[in-house]
Amino acid sequence: MPESLTFCGRTFGRSELELMRRTALDFSALGVTEIARTVCELLEWTRLSGGLKNHECRQLLERLQAEGLLQLPELRHLGGRGPRRADVSETCAPPAVVTGAASDCEPLELVLVEGKAESRRWREQMERYHYLGSRVPFGANLRYWVRHEERELACLLWTSPAWKMQARDEWIGWSDQQRRHNLQRIVNNGRFLILPWVQVKGLASKILALSARQIPHDWESRYGYRPLLLETLVDAERFRGTCYRAANWVHVGQTSGRGRMDREHAAPGKAIKDIYVYPLARGARQHLCGS
Repeated sequence: MPESLTFCGRTFGRSELELMRRTALDFSALGVTEIARTVCELLEWTRLSGGLKNHECRQLLERLQAEGLLQLPELRHLGGRGPRRADVSETCAPPAVVTGAASDCEPLELVLVEGKAESRRWREQMERYHYLGSRVPFGANLRYWVRHEERELACLLWTSPAWKMQARDEWIGWSDQQRRHNLQRIVNNGRFLILPWVQVKGLASKILALSARQIPHDWESRYGYRPLLLETLVDAERFRGTCYRAANWVHVGQTSGRGRMDREHAAPGKAIKDIYVYPLARGARQHLCGS
């Protein structure tokens, strides 16, 4: 075992890594998810809200296995391989086209996706109409419908932030230690889908403005801490980021093309993306640089 290993902002010592190895061995009759939960409980690896970081722990255990440091049980074949994606039902006729001015869609509502039926329907829309599909996110996340008078206009996904991005980190001005300590104060806009039959100019920027007002409260209610900064990545070959600029988001640079969670500089090349951020509080950068 190495003397230490840093993952998702926490440094694990040799004894903690050895505990992971022993837990995987002693509880080999359990599934990988159950082992990850057990490790989280033993190490008290939790979010500020008190919830276990079992998704992150599973990623770490799989990394340790790939490096030959422990052995996990074989995956139970309960479904297809690879990241779960939503099943898409047979295509039905789309709703009537929504046109007009953005003011015609007021008041807008940002409604959390709750329950299995709503979750499935949200994921199906994202899978069908968003070019990136609907991957199940790791870590903290919130999903929303955007509605006007009970009519759904858009879908949003907010997730934990990218681990490290040079342009963003230089804009904030924090050290590696400050980033590890305060990274959870950033929330990433992982998906933004205006449903294709909604053709309302200026609607996207209004949705972003509403999100900036509501996300801090919802995130704090769910996870126990209030974010200070929003971020998003925009595929520069596909989009110009017009709605983010119109909503006063700040363009701070571009990604290196390695992928938002590539900690080891080993991921295959990905599309270069523009990085936009939106401070949620006065002095957000100064607060993020706090110890």
